[in-house]
Amino acid sequence: MALSYTIRSGQKQLRCGYTTGTCAALAAAGAAFWLLTGQKPADLSLMTPKGIPVQVEPACLRREGEAAVCGVRKDGGDDIDATHGLIIEAHVEKSEHPGVFIEGGRGVGRVTKPGLDQPVGAAAINRVPRQMIEKEVTKVQKNGGYMGGLSVTIVIPGGEEAAKKTFNPHLGIEGGLSVLGTSGIVEPMSEQALIDTIEVEIRQAAASGHDALILTPGHYGELFLQQDACSLTEKRPVVKCSNFIGDALDLAALYKFRQVLLVGHMGKLVKLAGGIMNTHSRYADGRMELICAHAAVCGASRDICRTLMQAATTDACLELLESTGLRDAVLQSLLMAIDRHLSRRAQGSFQVGAILFSNVYGLLGETEQVKEIITSWQ
Repeated sequence: MALSYTIRSGQKQLRCGYTTGTCAALAAAGAAFWLLTGQKPADLSLMTPKGIPVQVEPACLRREGEAAVCGVRKDGGDDIDATHGLIIEAHVEKSEHPGVFIEGGRGVGRVTKPGLDQPVGAAAINRVPRQMIEKEVTKVQKNGGYMGGLSVTIVIPGGEEAAKKTFNPHLGIEGGLSVLGTSGIVEPMSEQALIDTIEVEIRQAAASGHDALILTPGHYGELFLQQDACSLTEKRPVVKCSNFIGDALDLAALYKFRQVLLVGHMGKLVKLAGGIMNTHSRYADGRMELICAHAAVCGASRDICRTLMQAATTDACLELLESTGLRDAVLQSLLMAIDRHLSRRAQGSFQVGAILFSNVYGLLGETEQVKEIITSWQ
């Protein structure tokens, strides 16, 4: 049964789905019910942590030795990812030990790096899904009057192959997928999901003992670091923060980093000169307006300002400023503004600097604290 809950994204209504954690909890309850009552469940339901009910039909029911097996098909709604359509199975059998013991089987990854939700060596079944599984299975135990223990093993057929299409190998989760979800619901195009991924990487860097961090919005920044500043990355973690620069800075403060270096393309980072900390064009652009304003302060004529406002790219702006002898002055003015806004966001929690580059012109400049940060790394 498809979940009918929807959210608005821009001008569209998008259907939500449910997480692998919700699937695992539903499957575990279904398998426990069959094991303890001898009756196959016709449907499965639970209330997610977000307060939205989910009701589904079992995708599979079978017995394997002493275990009852129930599976639930993952439905990502309109947010199709590598897990959509996979069957999340729970293999439940009686145990000599009291309570509910939860483990990961085939297709569920193993944690190999510190800083993730679960300790190194554990199955990648996160805390909230574990709580959901335990809650639903315990409910079945109580309703059936069963006082003994149960062992729950989550299995994801095809999970090992699907995991190659996810962030798991990069995060240090090997051999399969993660069982995830804090709300139990998948919201399409969820920005929070992206920020959560950024947080995982920053938390891992902190757990590995690092107190300095390099942030870059994306591929261009990574490429620049590899080709032009590889020495900076030798002992410092690099985290891609996409458009969420403000959130990444807040997370750096949360995890007690001492220094943060932001490296990015002019087209992204120039927005910081206006205090724009989510650089997605849907929220704000302002690139040409900011360049034009700083050019005017530096003495640009009305005609130059008009041409800057009509430019299609920041590289086109740089070309014009170069031809009029204003490039260095305007960049210095922009960098000073970027420095002010970054420092304001950091609120004294850490030392922060930014390096700007262009694919056409290479290194463009850096904020005041960059030299001090880099010197301390040497």
